[in-house]
Order: sequence, then C-alpha cells, then structure tokens
Amino acid sequence: MKFNIITLFPEMFTAIDYGIIGRAKENELISLKFWNPRDYTEDNYHKVDDSPYGGGSGMVMLVKPLQAAIQAAHQANSDPALVVYLTPQGKLLNQELVIELASQKNLILVAGRYEGIDERLTKIEPGIEISIGDYVLSGGELAGMVVIDAVARQLPGVVGDADSVKQDSFSSFTGLLDYPHYTRPEVIDGHVVPKVLLGGNHAEITCWRRKEALGRTWLRRPDLLEKIELTAADRMLLNEFIENIE
Repeated sequence: MKFNIITLFPEMFTAIDYGIIGRAKENELISLKFWNPRDYTEDNYHKVDDSPYGGGSGMVMLVKPLQAAIQAAHQANSDPALVVYLTPQGKLLNQELVIELASQKNLILVAGRYEGIDERLTKIEPGIEISIGDYVLSGGELAGMVVIDAVARQLPGVVGDADSVKQDSFSSFTGLLDYPHYTRPEVIDGHVVPKVLLGGNHAEITCWRRKEALGRTWLRRPDLLEKIELTAADRMLLNEFIENIE
C-alpha cells in the first residue's frame, strides 16, 4: 500500500520507522512518499500561507501549493488514490473507517498547518476529511502517523499474528474492547494472574476472555454494546460479570 503524504515537515514521520510499521516498510508491504508544498511554490520565499479573509488570528494555507502537491502525488501513482484531509472538523476515525481506508491501494494524506487550509481546496481536490479526536494539534502530521499505523496493521503480512488484529479493541470481528492481558511473573506486588489463564483449559480461557471483553466494554464504553447484537450466551456472561463486581 502506498501512503503519499503532503506535509511541510516530512522529517517528523521518522517517528514511525520502528516496530511493526518500520518492518512493514523494510519488507515493502507499505511505502511512504512525501510531497512538500514548498516545492510547488512560485515565489522566491516559497510562501505556503497567507492571512485569512475577514480578519482574525493565524494564517491559512494557500490552495495552489497544496493542489500542485496533491496533483503530483496523483500523477506519480498508476492506481487511483483517495485524498484524506487530516482536520479536527473531519469524520472521527474509528476501526470501521480504518478498515475502509485499508481497502484502498493508495492514500494521499494532507497534513494541514496553522489555522488550517483554504476551504476551496477540498472542493477542487475532493476527498474525505478525518479527525483522530475532539482536540486540536499543531498540525496534521501526528494525525497522519496515527492513520498510517492503524491502517497498515490491517494489511496482510504486516502483523505477524493475524488473529491478534482480529482481537484488537474496536475490531469488526468482536466490536468490543479487548480483554485484559497478563504475562510473567504470576505475582507482582500481591496482584496475581487470574487462575483460569494458568490452567490450560482453552475453552475456559476463551469463555473468560469473552466475559472480560463484554464487561470491560460495559464499564468503559457502553455505547459500543448498543452497536452489536449480543447472543444469549453473551448476555449471560455479561450478567455474571456485573454480578461479580456489585
């Protein structure tokens, strides 16, 4: 999969040259290419922003350098690319949207800066606007890295154990938050690993993990339970979880 990133600060993306995403790049499962709008300016100062019409604080990114960078990214790819604008005003990124993005062969991620980009760019170069949360960052680069990491995990071969992706929180496979995880030693400061995980009974372990996932979702994100159809067995497990904490 090809990630084409429109950014004034391509150096920031070295932060994801490690771990799973770094290996995916080394194994050519994904590629990142950068397009700096300053390279597409026509003045001696390489100006990419200007003051907003109507007054107000801050600066707004100009259409022409961004448009030229986006078009260059399109022309460099033989397959069609989806343009993704990273903005606080966009659709909230969730696992369903991540999976949708992972179905694309090419993404063009536009990382805005300053007060944002001229609104007309999204009309001239249509795409999708995405937000990673209800807060404001200094620019779209960090959001772009989040998108790349989340999307790349969905691609075949990127994560060594494909089943672990299915079990991730918010995955379409479960729709629930993930169950708790434990590793050695068995006791830390008086806190012990649940006995069921030590017994080797895989059926009991599976049941426990399902109950914990249901219970954790009920405690932390009850809105997610409204989006999935619980089986009779699920409801029984959830009731057991609730009774045990009351």
